[in-house]
Amino acid sequence: MPVSLSPDEISALNAHLEGADPATILAWAAERFMPRLAATSSFQTQSVPLLYLIGQVCPQVPVLFLDTGYHFPETLAFRDELAARFGLTVRVIRPDAERAAAARQEALYRRDPDLCCYVHKVLPMQQALRDLDAWISGIRRDQTPERAAAQVIELLPGGQVKINPLLTWTREDIWRIIHQHDLPVHPLLEQGYLSIGCAPCTVPVFGGDERAGRWAGTGKTECGLHTDALQRPPGEGERTP
Repeated sequence: MPVSLSPDEISALNAHLEGADPATILAWAAERFMPRLAATSSFQTQSVPLLYLIGQVCPQVPVLFLDTGYHFPETLAFRDELAARFGLTVRVIRPDAERAAAARQEALYRRDPDLCCYVHKVLPMQQALRDLDAWISGIRRDQTPERAAAQVIELLPGGQVKINPLLTWTREDIWRIIHQHDLPVHPLLEQGYLSIGCAPCTVPVFGGDERAGRWAGTGKTECGLHTDALQRPPGEGERTP
């Protein structure tokens, strides 16, 4: 039977868990929602502390990875390295093959990056999450203006729960854990890739905003996985390339 939370429970949990240690939040999530729980990760440097903690606290929680077909080879290799090192169960999620082929033929990432993300990320993630009661993300409030208003525990329109254990952390916290536990970093980091997504839409930056290299020059800051776009059921308001 699905396990959900009422709005009152969400409010009480946020009051209790705001600023709590991420390991505490992960342990609570695993106890409350397994086996209908998963984490999502893009397997970049910013992802490493959360993946490390999942491996330490709740390795039974599967980690969903969106293989858009546009990842740097280094990202795929780093994913496999972290999965082996931390003892993670990674489930690879891919977009619909026909849609993805049409998008690639039209170079949709250049013509309409929002629609490209919808085809390659939002729709397949909607499908992957629909049988879950809750999912864990690694977003932080200091990353984008859209994320600044997020809560540690969020009740989504369909009754699903989103859990953000690292929400109150900063970039400095991420690096503190990486150095403290001698964790690996993405192999492209030293080339200036502070935040890494699909290769056609990611450029290196040196200092400043860690997400400035994502969709540079477009004004776009989110792929849709952490916005209202993800909350629409597949087929509702659906866009096609």
